[in-house]
Amino acid sequence: MNERIGVALSAALLAACGSLTPRYDRPAAPVAAAFADAAPAAAGAAQPADAIEWQSYFGDERLKRLITLAVANNRDLRVAVLAIEQARAQFDIRRADVWPTVSAGVSGTRQPNTNRSVGGTTSLYSAGFAVTSYELDLFGRVHSLSQAALAQLLATEEARKTVQIGLIAAVANTYLALMADDELLAVTRQTLATREESMKLTQLKFDNGASSELDLRLAESLLEGARVALAQQTRQRALDENALVLLLGQPLPSDLPAGLSVSSQQLMPDLPAGVPSDVLTRRPDVRAAEQQLIAANANIGAARAAFFPRITLTGSVGTASSELSGLFKSGSFAWTFAPQALLTVFDAGRNQANLDVAKVSRDIAVAQYEHAIQTAFREVSDSLAGRATLGEQVRAQLAQARAEETRLRLADLRYRNGAASALDVLDAQRSLFAAQQAAVQVQALQVQNLVTLYKVLGGGWKDAGASR
Repeated sequence: MNERIGVALSAALLAACGSLTPRYDRPAAPVAAAFADAAPAAAGAAQPADAIEWQSYFGDERLKRLITLAVANNRDLRVAVLAIEQARAQFDIRRADVWPTVSAGVSGTRQPNTNRSVGGTTSLYSAGFAVTSYELDLFGRVHSLSQAALAQLLATEEARKTVQIGLIAAVANTYLALMADDELLAVTRQTLATREESMKLTQLKFDNGASSELDLRLAESLLEGARVALAQQTRQRALDENALVLLLGQPLPSDLPAGLSVSSQQLMPDLPAGVPSDVLTRRPDVRAAEQQLIAANANIGAARAAFFPRITLTGSVGTASSELSGLFKSGSFAWTFAPQALLTVFDAGRNQANLDVAKVSRDIAVAQYEHAIQTAFREVSDSLAGRATLGEQVRAQLAQARAEETRLRLADLRYRNGAASALDVLDAQRSLFAAQQAAVQVQALQVQNLVTLYKVLGGGWKDAGASR
């Protein structure tokens, strides 16, 4: 009852705007005021990520071709584009409710004369235009529903951008994983060849009593370990290629241009992170969540309007005659006008329940909007943490691999001169292989982190030449 009184009082103050929709205020972002690892950007990196076309961000021509194919053929993106068309049609339906529906028609009726003394039948023929049940939107119900449909349309458009951003990042990261697979396979094949030579040498020494069975079995173990690694990495490459094919929506073309190595990818490591309030509101997924919140807010106005009279107009204008031949003769003009006002007196609480649903839906949309912001903040923070530390990790890992390579060369030299055992050489081989694998993996991780940073900062939805 209090809700009804409050809505009635507010309706008296809405003569100018004719709407019962609550005023929309953007909720405050429930995150910190700054990113922890947002180091100052370089002078040449003034553009935010969402202003950089993906064609400019990526420098590998092979990768660009793959992304182009994915944008054209990926089925998830295609569904997102079709969802926009569906939402636009729904908005057109709601927008059409603002205008009256005018129909043209011809009708005729014949019925027995109710006056039995006269007898016979009575005929009535009519032709003209009719307006059926046009609602006067005095309390903004139709307008609120139209605004909700518009917000849903805008949310769907932002969702399409989100899908494209995710698709481009997924193609780039899968492609980089595939390139890393190729480098790991090359390292593994080289290691396998080295261990096969070591196995032959150790077997020869064992057969001549110059080496122990312990040395022989260790060499054999390392050889089989390299074969295991080769099988694993061959399988992983096939899986990554299958994942890339799914993202592209078609088989890999045979005429792709040459690609760059993982360490030669020309990405911009100095993307400006900015402040959370700017970055997060530029992300399409956050904007989509806000549009959903605006739609939920508009639905409250439609639910409130249901408490007030619904005024509809029905009318027609045309000609009418008791004879078909006189339908369009002079003096046959006719019209009808039938306004109707309906106020719900008893609905077993249906309108109140609908209003409660609308309010709870708005509260849910607020929580989802805040969760979208918190998720975006976490993703950006994670990527910034990676950018701050992965460079040093790559440097240290490459230095370790060079040290292990030198160690193996010295151990092999000492072994050939009888100053070291076979165990020293085999242990150096094992350590070098692990260091080389780790170096390739961390280099791929560093570049993939730059791709992810571009994604989480809102880059990737803007195509070259497209207006924002």
